[in-house]
Amino acid sequence: MKWTGRAANAAKVESLAAELRSNSSLHLNDPKLARTVAHLLTIRGIDQPEAAASFLAPLLSHLHSPYLMTGMRVAIDRIEAAIERKEGILIYGDYDVDGTTAVIVLKTAIELCGGTPDFHVPHRIREGYDLRGDVIERAAVEGIRLVISVDAGIRAFAAAETARRLGVDLIVTDHHIPGQDGLPHALAVLNPNQPGCEYPCKAICGAGVAFKVAHALMERRLARRDQSQLLMSFMKIVAIATIADAVPLIGENRVFAKLGLEALRSAVNPGLKALLDVAKLSGRPLSSGEVGFRIAPRINAAGRMDIARDVIELFSVKDSQRAIEIAKKLDQLNSERQEEERRILDAINLRFEEEPAMRDAFCIVIDGDGWHRGVIGITATRVVERWGRPTLVISRDGEVAHGSGRSIRAFHLLNALESCSGLFSRFGGHAHAVGFSLPAANLPELRIHLDRYARERLSIADFEPILVVDTELALDQITPELFQALKRLEPFGMGNPEPVFSARNVRMMTPVRVIKDKHVKLRLGAALEKDGENGDLTEAAALATPRCHPDSAALSRRNGSWKKSISYNALGWRMAESFEQAKLLPGDSLDIAFTLDHNDHPDFGGLELSLRDFKTKDFKAQATEGEDEPSVPVSVSSK
Repeated sequence: MKWTGRAANAAKVESLAAELRSNSSLHLNDPKLARTVAHLLTIRGIDQPEAAASFLAPLLSHLHSPYLMTGMRVAIDRIEAAIERKEGILIYGDYDVDGTTAVIVLKTAIELCGGTPDFHVPHRIREGYDLRGDVIERAAVEGIRLVISVDAGIRAFAAAETARRLGVDLIVTDHHIPGQDGLPHALAVLNPNQPGCEYPCKAICGAGVAFKVAHALMERRLARRDQSQLLMSFMKIVAIATIADAVPLIGENRVFAKLGLEALRSAVNPGLKALLDVAKLSGRPLSSGEVGFRIAPRINAAGRMDIARDVIELFSVKDSQRAIEIAKKLDQLNSERQEEERRILDAINLRFEEEPAMRDAFCIVIDGDGWHRGVIGITATRVVERWGRPTLVISRDGEVAHGSGRSIRAFHLLNALESCSGLFSRFGGHAHAVGFSLPAANLPELRIHLDRYARERLSIADFEPILVVDTELALDQITPELFQALKRLEPFGMGNPEPVFSARNVRMMTPVRVIKDKHVKLRLGAALEKDGENGDLTEAAALATPRCHPDSAALSRRNGSWKKSISYNALGWRMAESFEQAKLLPGDSLDIAFTLDHNDHPDFGGLELSLRDFKTKDFKAQATEGEDEPSVPVSVSSK
């Protein structure tokens, strides 16, 4: 793994640090602490005091006016007219987290404003993604004259034409990139990524767009005193969608995620409470990681393995017992999804063993008969994580094939599919994730074309994983105050990654302990600066060193170097094989890249290091490109 640093303008860091110290509400009085936070903000592109204050303490007032979005006024006028005339309204969503939560947000808002909307969430296998003309035809027969899409529709030209032909008004709300053929013919199209739209947050998710519609509608029809409380209530749902859809957690998305996560501590919706209970997350602060890995998969499981309508019912039901039943069903579906994912991955790994040439492909295209279409996207992610190459995983069903793709930073996957658009029946997505269907007979040509296309744009170096290190941090600089300051930067995710630090020449103080055959735990401390320094620090004393405020009685004070004796537990997830290969022993030195974590165990909790990578001392450090001096070592990793 290659480590690369991020340079920051020193003058901007110092200026911002001074501003942070002067802002009493931020509680960053310590100069070193303020400088560290200022550095982390600056390398994230936030170097102005007002922007920094908004980032560290986002408020509801930081939300943009929904009317900055093209088409909003026309859409709200039509929705309000439908409510006044008591017309039927159909909300047409998608089956993933973003789509189902978008349905919930808009459906609830219209009901609060006096409407009685129905909804349709397509079945992933039987209907597939996006609007279908036959669903709109059935809605028209039932008297529906207004259809609103959420998290879908930006490329639904045929469905839009069906609606026009039947006299049904269509409002498209979506966030996906429009295709080369322009926009569908609709009464209004709300998408910050459409040409000419000046909405400031282009990376808003589908539920975020639905939230903006809800915001505008409630501004129009509800008393102002009710709006703030309702917006905060919706924010909980939008936060889940924003994090799950992996959009950048900056700008307005940060407001959604930060305020929504805080509000989730006091969930009152029976369905949301039941979901938090089955995920064992009730009544405490949540991180973006917990939402992304424990809440979102359970919501997604409905659309992947069964019927996504269960999610809508979960958040709509008033009876707590029924909510618990649905939440438990989603939990079981998630377990089944995990098992199906393992089955497909085992088949893929076997293919790699039997066909070693597959590992040399610049774009991996792998297919199998009857693979569950609900989990091939997750499976593609796992292949990318292991092999570091853009990957399409495809399920063959007779003469038809359906696939999902995931990519690496250097490769725009949607552009790759656009380059051979004639092979597909349908496709869509963005730079790093796509979905598609095509005749199975086209798979050989697709495989050849994408590999050739990727070879023209990628090099072997693009496949090497890159770890971006924010700054170097000596172990004696790690304090509870620093940890609390870093929490102000949460939630972490796309666009706002968790700060990664490097520390040079740290010493292994204990043998490596392997956990569950793949993880490791060890204790690390500052290495000796010269022979004999701290030499009287026994192993027992090292093990007794507290992680926060060290007890001086347990530390050597020779040469006034007690700070160098501070040590921390370190956890290396999935690093057992790497440490075994490195053959490290207590007393050995290594460089580490890590994030800070906190163990909440009442007896042996405290600050600890979560290792992201390590390097032994048998390499020659190289300078990071564009820097006069390397802030972190760059070399071939021991991993």
